[in-house]
Amino acid sequence: MAAAPEPADCDVLVVGAGPAGSACAQLLARAGADVLLVDRHGFPREKVCGDGLIPDAHRALARLGVLDAVLARACAASHVACVAPRGSRIEVPASLAVLPRRELDEIVRQAALAAGARWFAPARFEAPLVDADGRVVGARLRLAEGTERAVRARWTVLATGAAAGPLLAADMCSRRVPSGVALRGYVRNEAMAGRIRQLEVVWHRALRGGYGWIFPCGNGLFNVGAGLLDSPAEGGPELNLRALFAAFTQVHAPARELMQGGSLQGELKGAPLRCSLDGARWSRPGVLVTGEAAGSTYSFTGEGIGKAMETGMLAAEAMTSAEGDAAVGARYDAALTALKPRFAAYAQANRVNHHPWIADFVFWRAQRSPGIVRRLGAVLEESYSPDRLVTAGGLLRMMLPVR
Repeated sequence: MAAAPEPADCDVLVVGAGPAGSACAQLLARAGADVLLVDRHGFPREKVCGDGLIPDAHRALARLGVLDAVLARACAASHVACVAPRGSRIEVPASLAVLPRRELDEIVRQAALAAGARWFAPARFEAPLVDADGRVVGARLRLAEGTERAVRARWTVLATGAAAGPLLAADMCSRRVPSGVALRGYVRNEAMAGRIRQLEVVWHRALRGGYGWIFPCGNGLFNVGAGLLDSPAEGGPELNLRALFAAFTQVHAPARELMQGGSLQGELKGAPLRCSLDGARWSRPGVLVTGEAAGSTYSFTGEGIGKAMETGMLAAEAMTSAEGDAAVGARYDAALTALKPRFAAYAQANRVNHHPWIADFVFWRAQRSPGIVRRLGAVLEESYSPDRLVTAGGLLRMMLPVR
């Protein structure tokens, strides 16, 4: 059901009310723009995700003014436990939290509405409206009853997630297949609540190409999942992913105990991932692509909430600080290009998922060197590049004393 009368036009149409879209909408509304935020789902809604909030997400939420509200409902953690194939375990300190996306996304969306953005849902993006010069001037939206509505806008922001459909419709897609896939389930197991208090990420030879995780949500609820950070084979991602999840729950004892002694809350659900700021054009006259649609998820870790919000805010800044299609597009493209080296570093660090022995070596050394643990913490804080840990030179340097 629509939350407002059907609008015919606006300054900016933001399609997708996840973290990227809502962050973009909030900053635009704060700047005085008439913003219409739409989504194909009514809110609150579920979203397949690991639900982990690492330091970059904390910084983005703080900028949006909702960090305290999020942390009041989240399960906070002070470490992430990293487990290597041979069982080596290190605890990396960081400011972390876990909050299901159903709750997180609603907090961020409500903040956008409080800033002045208008809301309309459910409404699915069908195609752009294009003028005689080829400029996008809005979108055709399909409403719940099946009718279409044309909404005209000076700018349209696609924050439509990893699905290729909207990008193809807008002629912004450069790669149809995702960068990876993930599967997660919520498991309630009160008996494990006191045993697993920190986030856990697990590498194992049985998970080659990916990893598993257990993230505590509080009150005996856990987000348990597995991710594969490679383009899945055509026609078979679900089968491959379910096999990966099953392998994780067999080789990692806490995951096995959670599943055997707990109750699955709903179904296991999978989703595609778009990583490394790759797979889509970022701009064309009248359109900006942001969030996971633009590839804002990190390869290697699969983390993407913070970077989704960051790209959404960069899109808003481009529209409010530059005038004219060329200037807005150039500013936004330059901002994302400046982020590319960081994403490239995570793509290189993805070697760990394909060569689990690297995790064995790094964690073995980290158990003997607090300096390496600090460097791993700095990776989470984004003050140390992860590729420096997994290159041949980086691995050799680990044999030396690390301060």
